[in-house]
Amino acid sequence: MKFAIRTLSAAIILATSAPVLALTLEERIAKGFEVAADRNAGNCFACHAAEGAELAGNGGPPFIMMQMRFPDREVLKTQIADPRIRNPNTNMPPYGAHDILTEQELEWVVDYVHSL
Repeated sequence: MKFAIRTLSAAIILATSAPVLALTLEERIAKGFEVAADRNAGNCFACHAAEGAELAGNGGPPFIMMQMRFPDREVLKTQIADPRIRNPNTNMPPYGAHDILTEQELEWVVDYVHSL
């Protein structure tokens, strides 16, 4: 019986810690929008205007033509993860460096922003 309980416990731990199943690009973009709009997570729209954003701010540049501005997705990811690298005096929080967003949330936000 103890073996069965341990096996069940291990299965539950593995199931709850398993990575998110592969999502389509559209699903990742939608999740990125959710994180960006969440005031307790990305809160991106407090400073950045974007199509579909409610109560968007204007303290940061608007999210327009992002693929043109950041043709290399990894450069955009670095900018969001730790904007102090390119601008030590930035007001933007370092979402990755300070673990404000999980690695998965960061990837989704990058997918979303890069799609604009």
